[in-house]
Amino acid sequence: MDQLSAQTRWERHTQRPLLALAVAFAVAYAVPIVDASAGPSVTSACTVVEWLVWGAFALDYLVRLALAPRRKEFVRRHWLDLCAVVLPMLQPLRLLRLVSTLLLVGRRARMAPQIRLTTYVVGAVIGLLMFGSLAVLSVERAAPHGNIRTLGDAVWWSFTTMTTVGYGDHAPTTGLGRMIAVGLMLSGIALLGVVTANIAAWFISRFEKDDVEERRQTEAIASLTEEVRLLRAEVARLAERQEQRR
Repeated sequence: MDQLSAQTRWERHTQRPLLALAVAFAVAYAVPIVDASAGPSVTSACTVVEWLVWGAFALDYLVRLALAPRRKEFVRRHWLDLCAVVLPMLQPLRLLRLVSTLLLVGRRARMAPQIRLTTYVVGAVIGLLMFGSLAVLSVERAAPHGNIRTLGDAVWWSFTTMTTVGYGDHAPTTGLGRMIAVGLMLSGIALLGVVTANIAAWFISRFEKDDVEERRQTEAIASLTEEVRLLRAEVARLAERQEQRR
């Protein structure tokens, strides 16, 4: 019980600092891509920030693992977190750092009870749109036959891909760019499904409330009708007795 409470306290105390680090990661990831003229010193500094943020989330996972009362069950339930921690160490690609950090941020934010589903979905959409645009721009900008050369083109492509519209005016030409497209399409479909399910659940709950209220009113009317019937019968009996006395 003490370990559980310690784990809960750790998660609550580290939630805001980790989200702030996630914002720092976003800035560090975006600067070298948006500013193509950034020097080696700026690029190196951004890379260091990215690794530090990933390291902070990896440390958070290890601490939560140490505080968990059943560590095997914790690893089994949070296997995606473990993959996000291990993946960049096996192959230190910048895109893998992006994917793993996004996974860790998403999984960590999902634990916070005060973050509602709508807020989480909106944040996920904005995050995927932004990082998908930056990732495909970093891959496709230098491609010989690429047609995604500017940030505006990348944002437009990400938006049409996430919504599964796919106008085809901009499309990735490299293998890595197409992998990003597949991930963005699947994420867009999943988020659309979550939003649709959330709206459907809201309508169903409203209909259920209306049905409950309607049944309650029907039962009240039936009860009132029965009381009126009994009163009428009682009045009729009293009137009959009065006639007999006369």
